[in-house]
Parts: sequence; C-alpha cells; structure tokens
Amino acid sequence: MFNLLICFLITSCSSDDNNDNPNNTLQETIENDTQSGTWRITKFIDSGINETSDFSGYNFTFNSTGALNSSNGTNSFDGTWNISSDGADLDDLELNILFNLMNDLDDLTNDWDFISQTSTKIELIDIIGGVEPDDLLTYERK
Repeated sequence: MFNLLICFLITSCSSDDNNDNPNNTLQETIENDTQSGTWRITKFIDSGINETSDFSGYNFTFNSTGALNSSNGTNSFDGTWNISSDGADLDDLELNILFNLMNDLDDLTNDWDFISQTSTKIELIDIIGGVEPDDLLTYERK
C-alpha cells in the first residue's frame, strides 16, 4: 500500500507544477476577462478633472492579438494593449495602453496600475505624485 502511494505521488507531479511566475494565473484571468466582450469607460479623471464625457459612446474591444479597437459609431481608433507584471499581486500588474496617434483617445495612453478588477469592471490608476492628483480610469463591460 505504501509503495502504491509513493508511486501515485511521483506520477502525479510534473515540471508544470513549478510555476516560474507566481502571478501567471491572476494575469491570465485578467487577460481573459479583458478580452471577453465590449467595454466602455465609466470614469476618467485626468489630473483631478472629470473627463468621462469625452469617451461617451465609445466601445472598446481588447483583442487577444494585443490590438485595442475603439469606436463611437463615427470615429474609430486602433491601439495596442497588454498586461505586464513585476510581482505576484494585483498591485504588481499594469494595463499598458497605447494609442499612437494624437486623437480623442491619446489621454488613455499610459501604464495603468490596477486598483481592482472583476470580470465586468476594471479600476485603474496612474499615480502622478507631486502636486497633481492621480489619474483614474474605469472600464465596465457593456
């Protein structure tokens, strides 16, 4: 019986059990949630000024290829996105957004830190430091 238990334990372990990136599961979950459905901005505070209305009507799609598409029916803009990590917690993840043309969405280009994340809501912050207030950005799934 003891030999059977040892045999089971040895065969049930694999090299995949040693995860070099302890944050991999959290990062993958957030990436999968972000890629699911269409999102809208429900809060954008830029240096203490509420500019949420600037994004009224825009829908955002985060594609698995890293492409970020946004359209309000009249204007359409393409950018890129990814999630980078330098640790094992939500605080260590960043949502990197890049819209490379000067347009209505250029204020979104940033390396945003996560405040909170669910499958339907992403709250982000850009910590400015100094005398200016931090920037805040919230996406909610449509």
